[in-house]
Amino acid sequence: MSGVRVLAAGPRALLVELASGEDAEAFHAELLRRRSAGELPDVREIVPGARTVLLDGVDDPHLAGRLRSWTVPPLHLSAAGAVGIPVVYDGPDLADVAEAWGVAVEEVPRIHAGTEFRVAFCGFAPGFGYLTGLPGHLAVPRRATPRTRVPAGALALAGPYTGVYPRPSPGGWQLIGRMPGPEALWDPGREPAALFRPGTRVRFVAAGAGG
Repeated sequence: MSGVRVLAAGPRALLVELASGEDAEAFHAELLRRRSAGELPDVREIVPGARTVLLDGVDDPHLAGRLRSWTVPPLHLSAAGAVGIPVVYDGPDLADVAEAWGVAVEEVPRIHAGTEFRVAFCGFAPGFGYLTGLPGHLAVPRRATPRTRVPAGALALAGPYTGVYPRPSPGGWQLIGRMPGPEALWDPGREPAALFRPGTRVRFVAAGAGG
């Protein structure tokens, strides 16, 4: 894998920078595979990002050099079943997204619900996943003026990502719908607490306006 940079991030952490989001997903998957196979030194946490993977709690002083030399296979997509998320496609930015995509408004739900997504990484808020899957030409910009309050369950687009807000917060993503029952995204009393984790496959299922 070309373009790999491994940087120290404090006394016991390494930040691996990759050339693309796809490379970061593949590198993260390879880290998990090698750890499961007992081929990775003890690492306390492995945290994927948009184009990075952070390894925290590293004691092996030679690990950085080895990471640079790894041959990483392409990402293998799991055959495990996708999580189905019911969505009402009635967001206030549907028309703007339709214009950006060059389609009729009613085509946006059809295209979005017809796409299989995958959680690339998590962050921003507990339970929030950055989902990839839309073709590159359907990426949309953030809103020029962010909203001061986006409701919990809002289904949103920004750049190449789709996400569902697990709780109310400010936000600048384009809102195209809403998920009834967003509390399922994050439940501290459940193990695991997050419904979306890196690698989780997700499909959105159009529900009626009363959902």
